[in-house]
Amino acid sequence: MRIGAGMVDFATREITMPEARDAARVTPKSIAVLRLLAQTPGEVLTRSELLARAWPDTLPGDDVLTQAVTQLRKAFGAGSVTAAEGRRYIETIAKTGYRLTVPVQVIDELPATTALAVDRVRVTDPAFAALEPAAGIASNARAADTPVARPQARWLLGVATVALLVGVVTGLFLVSVPGAGAGPRVEPMAGPGRPYRLITNAAGFELSPTLSPDASMVAYAAALTADGEDGAAILVQTTTSAAPRILSRPAPGDRDDLPAWSPDGREIAFSRRSGDGGCRVLLIAATGAGDEREIARCDGSDLLSFDWLPDGSGLLFGTLTGAADGGRMRVLNPVDGRWRALVYPAMPGDLDYAPKVSPDGRWIAFVRNPQMGDIWRVPVEGGEAEQLTRLGAEMRGLAWAPDSRGIVFGIRVDHESRLYMLDSETGTFADLGIEDAQTPAVSAQTGMLAFVHRRPHFGIRRIDAASGEDAPMFASSGRDTQPTLSPDGQQLAFTSDRAGRFELWWADLRRADSLRPIEGVRPDTRQAPVWSPDGRRLLVSVLDDSGAASIMEIEPSTGHAMPLPVPGNRPMQAAYAADGRLLVIEEDRHGRAALVAYAREGWQVLGRIDGVSQVRFDPRHGRVLYTRLDGNGLWSADADLTPASVRQLSDTLPSRWRYRMWSVDPDGRLSYLDGDPGCRTRLTFFDVGPDALEPDAMHCISKTHRSATNGYSTATGGWAVSIASEDGTDIGFMPLPGVRHTDEVVAKWLLSIRKKVS
Repeated sequence: MRIGAGMVDFATREITMPEARDAARVTPKSIAVLRLLAQTPGEVLTRSELLARAWPDTLPGDDVLTQAVTQLRKAFGAGSVTAAEGRRYIETIAKTGYRLTVPVQVIDELPATTALAVDRVRVTDPAFAALEPAAGIASNARAADTPVARPQARWLLGVATVALLVGVVTGLFLVSVPGAGAGPRVEPMAGPGRPYRLITNAAGFELSPTLSPDASMVAYAAALTADGEDGAAILVQTTTSAAPRILSRPAPGDRDDLPAWSPDGREIAFSRRSGDGGCRVLLIAATGAGDEREIARCDGSDLLSFDWLPDGSGLLFGTLTGAADGGRMRVLNPVDGRWRALVYPAMPGDLDYAPKVSPDGRWIAFVRNPQMGDIWRVPVEGGEAEQLTRLGAEMRGLAWAPDSRGIVFGIRVDHESRLYMLDSETGTFADLGIEDAQTPAVSAQTGMLAFVHRRPHFGIRRIDAASGEDAPMFASSGRDTQPTLSPDGQQLAFTSDRAGRFELWWADLRRADSLRPIEGVRPDTRQAPVWSPDGRRLLVSVLDDSGAASIMEIEPSTGHAMPLPVPGNRPMQAAYAADGRLLVIEEDRHGRAALVAYAREGWQVLGRIDGVSQVRFDPRHGRVLYTRLDGNGLWSADADLTPASVRQLSDTLPSRWRYRMWSVDPDGRLSYLDGDPGCRTRLTFFDVGPDALEPDAMHCISKTHRSATNGYSTATGGWAVSIASEDGTDIGFMPLPGVRHTDEVVAKWLLSIRKKVS
């Protein structure tokens, strides 16, 4: 529907406004409310009627309807200079209900005698919006507003329009491949709205896309059932949104993942994890014919990664942490099963992940230590490794552009994941303008890009330690993450985009009206804030406008903030320890994370441990607890980080990827947040002894909803957890900006979008 100036796609729940940077996806209940209001525009629907029809068979409170309307107003106000624009669309009738105040037009049900104006197409989809700057297009579009009565004329107009679109848009995308010494040219995204199309739309999660060489097909991993209890399989479909077919044949409970399409298009390699912890790498024909063939055994690492060599002669694996010789990347010949080690330098404990060989066969790009990692490259035959970025970010996949110079990569930025293009020769990179995107896959033949699109909504729930009951805190249509309870459980700090930008928020839980953002603070999502033992101050890792990190001490009740002159390089996290000490995780000279104990007065270094990913101070036992980048497990040390005091308490938990999902309460009890198909979000409690963790109890918080990977804390009397109220992923597909594309592929892509619009 066209509602006011916005286009509403009810299938994807997306609202696109002309001046907005991207489409806004709203919750299923919000779109249900909008559908009801749009059925009778201008008429008042009572709150009770909306609640009864949008929330049938439930007994919701009025606040859920208020949240739904707030989200709709925010979506309709996207791109406008004033917040009042969104409120203009939906009017509140005091003590009664709501009404829609703008015109409604059903685009998909036009009479046969009415033509679809070019202007309507141009506003609806970003691919067509790219035509707006082109000379002469605007006047032609206005001329096309006159209805064409005859079907033949309408058909000719459609053919001419598509031909013009293919020609002009292909012209916009057909950029010369840069020559030697020239940086890759990144074109701006196409007009308002999104520059891509979602080619999957099933409920749940579609992950790990891989494209066939000609980009006509995509394979990805997806759960076999809505609850995921029956495992996951590899699915294959065309890149024009056709229904998928199941390719792999896992046993019940097995989970297939990480598909990798061979360069000749004939086979797909993938991993299979069984319920007993086993892991195998298998090959199957891309057509699904024949049996699956095992080519390798893998360990239980949650960071398994592999991809084909460009000539199809082997599979390049990242670090296999469970193998005796698995500390570096290596190549497997899938025919004879032989391994070939890649010889290149690395620090002890480095984990090299997601290796990709450039299309010209010269370079291997990879992510080193992806929890707080950077992109590196090494010659394909081995040799000196070169660090290309210094981000220390949570990396979400990478892929080479067809020119073997650009590298597309995903990282977490503030509350979302985004895609960037790196020039591997100059080290510069540009934002591709794709929000909520990660795990890119690029076709070297065609320059088409597939990626995982995830736009969740997270709300904070508080769990009472005595009763186990939980309740939502501070209703929001945004993403509330990193909840941090003060030691006495009376205050909460968290990060959120609830007001439109990513900020640090604070509330005194004894006063409902105390909730507010801390002005002038842009928090770093890699590490949550840490409270002082008395609950008066917070240590927060913050970012400036250039992305540089520093540590700030904040008194949230007054808003007073003071930068701390931490002498180390790029501090990532700080925590209070005993007797005026501060524990700081910072970057060492090799670009890895190190834990340093400082005497705050004079900033004297008291001790240091390399390779640390997260730190907590256990006040009851006066010791430091920490996790490491190079493996699963938990370690302890004294407050001065004396080497002789270091003990490993666990070799399994926390896992290296969930290194932020553990906490220690004021009584010295440790808890760990994870999940499985039977309980998506669960807390496991441990008694922490001098040399080991002893499991004590378990509590299932949600059987159906996942937690944020940086959303959990504990305090006296309970816990705060960031839970997804809406979640799931789809596969996005688009031409990669700044590279040469095959005309036929772009034409098919545009035609598939044209069919969707018309």
